[in-house]
Amino acid sequence: MHTHPTRRDVLKLGGTAVASALVLPAIPALAGAAWKRVPVGTQLWCVRKQLAADIPGTLGALGAAGFDGVELENAFGKPGTEWRKHLDAVNLKACGFHHTLGELQGDRLAATVEFNLGVGNRYLIIRSLAPEVYKSAELLKATADAVNEAADKVKAHKMRVGYHNHFADFNRIGGEYWWNLFADRTTKDVILQLDTGNASELTGVSLVDLVRRNAGRTVTMHVKPYSKAKPDAYLGADELDWTGIMTAAESAGGVEWYIIEYERENVPPIESLKANLEAFKKLRGPRT
Repeated sequence: MHTHPTRRDVLKLGGTAVASALVLPAIPALAGAAWKRVPVGTQLWCVRKQLAADIPGTLGALGAAGFDGVELENAFGKPGTEWRKHLDAVNLKACGFHHTLGELQGDRLAATVEFNLGVGNRYLIIRSLAPEVYKSAELLKATADAVNEAADKVKAHKMRVGYHNHFADFNRIGGEYWWNLFADRTTKDVILQLDTGNASELTGVSLVDLVRRNAGRTVTMHVKPYSKAKPDAYLGADELDWTGIMTAAESAGGVEWYIIEYERENVPPIESLKANLEAFKKLRGPRT
């Protein structure tokens, strides 16, 4: 979410990543011909400009487009209880909030919990980390410890802490992806919110293998198209193996929410999100 790396950024991080050599369990077939009933939300970063001008109207448009929920990334100075009223009015649920790690620590944690209780959100997702964290085993460990501590503190409120990937998560430390090391050093309570588009920006990253390796951790997933040949492609017209990804998410990942994200300059965001939602529903037609 938020920013996309340049090719120069990729080179700074050490070049092209390749898939980890892993022994993975087979994915069991899903019962019947239908996919599981998983609600679909969207990330409000995509409509941040519209929200700045009109929160209830923008949420209403997303509800009318057919979304089940929204993941917040900015409260715009409004309390959680006010957001909850707006969401309830258009039959939307809160399916996450993208926080900084600092908002889940120390004196700031209480306000974060209060907001999320008010809006009815259970998923507190860390949206990004400082660039140096992805290059250091020591900083990785310290970060994982801090995330575990935050996850433990919000358990009493029936909330979970999570982490959202960008491309730097597939830097290698000691031969293994940073993402997988972070998974190993955090408790199973910590959500690994896989962003399919961000994770695909480096050649060789297998989304299916990531979900299967870290079973039960893909509780929410950012459904973002990726195509090197057609960067503006919508879901289903891109290069990702959506059948494989969804099968892994629903049989091994423990997915509870799919969260569609699509952001392109000079493209009306609500219309493009609606089009991607409709494309995603087609992808989830009867299974053969």
